[in-house]
Amino acid sequence: MITVHYFAGIREMTGTHKEDFDCAGVTVGQLKERLIQKYPQMQGNSLQFAVNEEYALQTDILSEGDAVALIPPVSGG
Repeated sequence: MITVHYFAGIREMTGTHKEDFDCAGVTVGQLKERLIQKYPQMQGNSLQFAVNEEYALQTDILSEGDAVALIPPVSGG
């Protein structure tokens, strides 16, 4: 299982702060596609993904037990 953690506006879209997916062996990009299918309102958002507290590329492969965080765009001032 992979645990996906949601923050800020993404948490509001999903209605939860985390959920588990059975998707070990898929890429971060493939997980993103699954999430967009489940939550179409994520489409078009500039999401960053972190796997085990490190920024991840869309081509990175997920492993059993990974923790994935979806990080929404952040603006500063």
